[in-house]
Amino acid sequence: MSTTSVRLDQDLVQQASIMGKALSRSTPKQIEHWAKLGKIMEDNPDLPYEFVRNALIAQAEKEACELEAYQFG
Repeated sequence: MSTTSVRLDQDLVQQASIMGKALSRSTPKQIEHWAKLGKIMEDNPDLPYEFVRNALIAQAEKEACELEAYQFG
């Protein structure tokens, strides 16, 4: 994956730094997370945030082979 330098508002970077520390992410990873969420939300305006959040968690669990079979009934 290649990287590109961009100029960002210092307030945004500071907020990302604070939130990133709270969520164990680096500042760049927190900004990437926000950008990813923003893109998903814009592409799917009818989906609630909690649905998107849970879908991202489920995707991460799948990639980590941590899914369990659902038991019906």
